[in-house]
Amino acid sequence: MILKKILVLVVMLVFSSVQLYSQDKEKTVVAQKGEGIYTLLRKFNMSPSKYYSDFIALNKDNLRNGKHLYEGKTYIIPDRLIKVDGKEELPAIVNGYPIFGKKHATVQRKSNKLKGAVYYLISGHGGPDPGAVTKYGKKLISEDEYAYDITLRLGRELISHGALVYIIIRDENDGIRDGKILPVDYDEVCYPNKTIPLNQVARLKQRVDAVNDLYIKNKGKYQRLIVTHIDSRSVGQNIDVFFYHHEKSSNGKRLAESIHKTFDSKYREYQPNRDYTGTFLDRSGLYLVKNTIPAMAYIEIGNIKNKKDQKRILVAENRQALAKWISEGVLLDHSRNN
Repeated sequence: MILKKILVLVVMLVFSSVQLYSQDKEKTVVAQKGEGIYTLLRKFNMSPSKYYSDFIALNKDNLRNGKHLYEGKTYIIPDRLIKVDGKEELPAIVNGYPIFGKKHATVQRKSNKLKGAVYYLISGHGGPDPGAVTKYGKKLISEDEYAYDITLRLGRELISHGALVYIIIRDENDGIRDGKILPVDYDEVCYPNKTIPLNQVARLKQRVDAVNDLYIKNKGKYQRLIVTHIDSRSVGQNIDVFFYHHEKSSNGKRLAESIHKTFDSKYREYQPNRDYTGTFLDRSGLYLVKNTIPAMAYIEIGNIKNKKDQKRILVAENRQALAKWISEGVLLDHSRNN
């Protein structure tokens, strides 16, 4: 049995080519009549003096006399560069994440603080098991849909800081959704593209194996696992986001503690008249906590049956805030380890 490191929280791809993870796609454009390189670059708000030579290098085999465009031809647009932490230059726009949906497929690069770090993200349940369910009005809502949306938002935040992110439970046609009611479906798969079994133990083992296999492939890198769930309790029980970790994982405990500390700080800032009661605890007996290799945080977002907690889950802006706060806790944890 492999000891791991897990942290759970409650308030929320990198895919390599053919697998779940698609590499950044090139941005292209078709030249129109009368357009030149300067005109084309300015259409993308890019300085010709800065990007002209990059454009030439990318498109040298598709230019007349080495510097003129052909009408109707497709040209590659250079990655826009930004200064990161006053040092290295990185692409400001990272393309090619269709898992996030058309609206969110392009990721704005914010920093390289997580460069070299690998994160595995698992949203609870999925496939034939929607997890906790309840009614909101006349509509059925389920744990797996909202945990997945928060997980996607978290993944996007981590990628924006340079991390390599694996979305383990995934739905190719959902993407990040901004609606309040997220329809229940059963077509989620497990990395890389495996049908999720109905049997609980088989289902958990499948995602454990996916993470552990990837961990071995990424051996030597900084690796962490974050699992996101939404709890189901009595209707009247309002709970804060809380986190779990493995008792013998100092890295898992630190990860959970960092996210917990971030949430406590955010509550003090945005809800100064209310105490934050979320905790981070040892839950070594949980299957995922016990059997996955990477240090991990296991997060419980709230009670899907409680009206107050539902506001935290159903409102898209709140799901985004949860993902952002979790990502800030992840950044804090990473800084404490480097």
